[in-house]
Amino acid sequence: MKTTKSLGYNIRKISPIGVLIASLWIGSGSAAFAKAIVVNSPSELLPYLDDDNVDVKLAPGTYSISAADVKKGTFTNPIFTFAGINSTYDFTDVTINFSTDLLTAFGKADVYQVQIVGNHNVLKGLTMVDVGSKNDHPTRRATNLVMDGTHNRVEDFHMTVKGSFPYGYGDAFGKGGKTVIPHQKHSAFLIRGNSNHAKDCTIIHRAYGHAIFTQAAHDALIEGCYVEGEVRSTDDMLAEEGTGSPADKVDFETVWGYRLPSGFMMSLQEAGIRAYNAGETWIDGKEIKRGTHNVTVLNCTIKDMRVGVTLTHATGKKYVEGTTSLGCERGFCIGEGDIVSCQGDAVHGPVFGTDYERDKNCNAEITVLPSHGDYNNNQQLAIVIGSGHNLVFRSLEENPNTNLTIDVSGPYDVVRSRDAANKSARNVEIQNLTDYPLVLGSKSSGTKGTSQGKITDQGSKNNVQQIK
Repeated sequence: MKTTKSLGYNIRKISPIGVLIASLWIGSGSAAFAKAIVVNSPSELLPYLDDDNVDVKLAPGTYSISAADVKKGTFTNPIFTFAGINSTYDFTDVTINFSTDLLTAFGKADVYQVQIVGNHNVLKGLTMVDVGSKNDHPTRRATNLVMDGTHNRVEDFHMTVKGSFPYGYGDAFGKGGKTVIPHQKHSAFLIRGNSNHAKDCTIIHRAYGHAIFTQAAHDALIEGCYVEGEVRSTDDMLAEEGTGSPADKVDFETVWGYRLPSGFMMSLQEAGIRAYNAGETWIDGKEIKRGTHNVTVLNCTIKDMRVGVTLTHATGKKYVEGTTSLGCERGFCIGEGDIVSCQGDAVHGPVFGTDYERDKNCNAEITVLPSHGDYNNNQQLAIVIGSGHNLVFRSLEENPNTNLTIDVSGPYDVVRSRDAANKSARNVEIQNLTDYPLVLGSKSSGTKGTSQGKITDQGSKNNVQQIK
C-alpha cells in the first residue's frame, strides 16, 4: 500500500485490487469488522487513525491534552487526523479535555483539534471540552472539528468551545478583514468535502466564531443538532466605559462607523448554521477550491446565536425542515430554497429575513413563538426583500407583541445598519396567519395574499386581503 505525504499527515492510497477486496469485505455484513480494538489512551489511538476497515474504541474515561504533550512530541496539528477508509471510532463515555494553551502551541497556524480527511468513516460519542479561560485565544484561528473527505459521519459529539479574542462583543468591532479590534476567532465545527453528515451533535459555544459552518461542501447534511451561544445587551457593553476594556480603549467605535448604540441584544457568537460561497477542501489527498452546493438542515435547534440558519451564499438545493431558532438576532435566512415546518421567536431580532434585493424564490413556513422582550429594537418580526417568495407565518399566541411587524420591503434597521436604506420587494405571496401587523413598504409591488393582522399598504399594485 502506497503512502503519500500531504498537509502534514499521511493519506493512504489503495490499489484498484485493494479497493475491490475492501468492498467485498465491507459488503459481507456484520462480519465485515473484526472485534473492536480497544485502546486505553488518546496517544494509543494515534496509530489507528489512518487505518482502513477498523473498528476502534477508546476506553471510557476522562483524558487531557495540553501544550506540554505537544512539546513532548506526542501530538501535532491537527491533534487527531482521521485519514482511513470505512473505519469506525467509538468514543462513548469518553471526555477529552483540550487545554486552551493548545491554541498557541503551533505558532501562527490554524489549530484543529480533530480533522477527518478519509472517506466513509464514522466517529461517535465524543465529549470535547476546551479547558481554560474564555479569554485565552489562538495565535491565528481555531476550529474544534473539520470534516473533509467524503461520506463521513460525526454523531453524538458534545463540544464545549472556549477561547477567542475579543470576547463579549459579538461582531461589533469586526469579524473579517476590516476590524476596529483585531480578532482571533474560534469556531466549533466546519463541514467541507462531499456528502458529509453531522448528526445529533451538541455545541455549547462560548467563543467568538461559528458553531456549524460549511465551506466548499457539497451535499452536506446537518441533522438533529443543538447549538447554544450566549447574548449580551449593548447597554451592558457600554457600561464598561472607563474600565480599560478592549471596547473602552476604542471608545466603543464600531466597525460600522458609529458608536455602539444602546438598546440592542447581541450574540457573542457568529452563526448557528452558516454556508459560505467559497473555500477549500481535501478529498483523496487533493485540494479543491469551490463554493458550498446543496445543504440540508433537519430538526436542529439554535439558541442565542447571531443567526439561526443562514444559507444565502450556498448554491443548489437549500432545504431546512423542523428546525427551531430561539433568541437569535435573526432566525432564518437562506436566499432561494425551502424552509418547512420551522419555528422561532423574534425576541432579539426578526425570525425571518432576506439579505439582498437579488434574492428570490424562498418558500417558507414558519410558526412564530412568543416574542415579548425589550431587546428587539428594530421592531421587526420579519423583513422581506427580493422577489418571488412564497411565505406563510403562523402563530398560536393569543396576545402577540403587535409592536413587531412583518415588513415587505423596507430598511433592515438593526445594530449593524442603523438608518439603512429602503430595499425593494416584488411579487411576493404571503399568508400572514398571525395577529402581527403586515406593512407593505414604499418599495413593495405586486404583493398578494392574506393577512390576519392589520395591513398597512404604502407600496404599489399590492393585493393582500384582510381575513379574520
